[in-house]
Amino acid sequence: MYQSQQPRRRRSFAPFIVAIILAGALIVGLKLFFGGGVNLGFGGDSGGDGDATGQKLACGDGGTTVTVAASSEKAELLRKMANRYNGREVNGRCVDVVVASKPSGGAMQALARGWDTEQDGPKPDVWSPAGTGWITLLRQRTEGTDRGQIVTGDNPSIATTPLVIAMPKPMAQALGWPGKKLGWSDILELANDPKGWAKYGHPEWGRFRLGKTNPNFSTAGLNATVGAYFAATGLSGDLSEKNIGDPKTRRFVQGVERSIVHYGDTTLTFLANLQHADDQGTAMSYISAVTVEEKSVWDYNQGNPSGDPKTLGDHPKPKVPLVAIYPKEGTLFSDNPYAVLSWAGDDKRAAAQDFLKFLHEDEQQKEFASYAFRAADGKAGELITAANGLDPKQPATTLSVPIPNVLDRTLKSWAELRKPANVLIVMDTSGSMGADVAGTGKTKLDLAREAAINALPQFGPNDRVGLWMFSLKQDGNKDHLELVPMGRNNAAALKERLNGLIPDGGTGLYDTTLASYQHVLSRRDGDAINAVVFLTDGKNEDNNSISLNTLMSRLSKERGQETVRVFTIAYGADADLETLKKISQTTDAAAYDSRKPGSIDEVFTAVISNF
Repeated sequence: MYQSQQPRRRRSFAPFIVAIILAGALIVGLKLFFGGGVNLGFGGDSGGDGDATGQKLACGDGGTTVTVAASSEKAELLRKMANRYNGREVNGRCVDVVVASKPSGGAMQALARGWDTEQDGPKPDVWSPAGTGWITLLRQRTEGTDRGQIVTGDNPSIATTPLVIAMPKPMAQALGWPGKKLGWSDILELANDPKGWAKYGHPEWGRFRLGKTNPNFSTAGLNATVGAYFAATGLSGDLSEKNIGDPKTRRFVQGVERSIVHYGDTTLTFLANLQHADDQGTAMSYISAVTVEEKSVWDYNQGNPSGDPKTLGDHPKPKVPLVAIYPKEGTLFSDNPYAVLSWAGDDKRAAAQDFLKFLHEDEQQKEFASYAFRAADGKAGELITAANGLDPKQPATTLSVPIPNVLDRTLKSWAELRKPANVLIVMDTSGSMGADVAGTGKTKLDLAREAAINALPQFGPNDRVGLWMFSLKQDGNKDHLELVPMGRNNAAALKERLNGLIPDGGTGLYDTTLASYQHVLSRRDGDAINAVVFLTDGKNEDNNSISLNTLMSRLSKERGQETVRVFTIAYGADADLETLKKISQTTDAAAYDSRKPGSIDEVFTAVISNF
């Protein structure tokens, strides 16, 4: 049986983030579609021979069914393997393994508070998050509770992949790749240079732009943040609180963060947008680099940024491929542990252990390798090659995760140094928002404003936030009305105005979108993330408004330059998701699907994670 080498250096990955992960862990079941849409759901498409995920079941009522909750980047691959496995006998009983996609943070939160099948999906017998740190965090969250230890014993890896800095190949070559070793210090130097890419003979590429997920939500974002702090100190282990507070370290990290285009809850936001930009011939105008797992570089270069085996081949390979830079200062691994949960009975436990042995067999390890995972023992497979923009000899240095109190201080320091936000929240208050939501005793507007209020604490003291409402003719002939001007430290005013929203009228979608975009554009701060958060439950109902084509042209005229990103939320069954996707895609943002109104709290939290 394979045993991961990297996890032994990272077993203490997560105790440090109990306090800061709470909001991120609420994001249950998010799945990013091409075109920039995010949909809430547990599992995959229906169909096939058995269950809602489309898996092939072999045993019927007399067998043992083992449910595996797996992180989204590997869930479909595990389903393929389970389909081959299903029907084997363990202790004389036929076994079916059902794999359900569940983001690591959402699964941790669900397990910690007590799994709710209506909200969280089928209760798992096995959990395989992206990293062992989530298991350690779960142990801390449940220690001393009546649920006891949900995960015990050793939880071996089933596959591994390191964090890298992915860059469009021409940009990496301009920096000296592959001959020159590159890392966070090179990114800082370029990010701080007022000449930008002109320093390297490419003024057409503009400023250096980095894509990086929010470390309070994403393992990739957390690993990248840790890497930046290590790079600032020159250490590879034993980082101290004194190191974190050192002014030189803080200046280094702040310099890196100020090159961010925006944050987010998933790296797929960046990769899907980059694919769209590549399709338009503007790949290098969106981002200069993005921190992702090595596997994601290969996925993107196949034209399949989601990594879903079912969509491999659906889209052409990019015109401009990505290459992986393994930071010279060192990096961390995702180890994909396999944990049998405490409530699994003897039959399920035996079957789960047998499936683990199956995953460690050569055939399955080769299949992981065929999708650019490294093996459970960390060995690189045939796809980790220079031709694919990857390096099997890297990373040369694996970073040691700091002890819990130091990591806690690291995240608090990051919150002080991150790029600030300049955001306008635009809320639909048309009459349809007054519709009741079955089973809640509340209206759609009730749930939406509660979600917005719950998300407000994610903003920091350096963020500027404003609020508009819109329907039809709210202010003379204008469909929108300003409730709170964009400003700092105005959470109390935002909460008061949100609580006072009343539904009435039709939906002035197009005019309000353009007006909100132009409003933020006229107040754009070059040192901030400039964005609109736009929630609507309907379609454009203003017969006197601009056309959709006019709206798209007005939003896209600044493409390739620093502009305003419009993050949209399709709320309720009648929301025009396709139009909202176009709006977000045109502005290099993301569209979120909350057509099930009960999902709005999680979705709003995910949207605000971009800032």
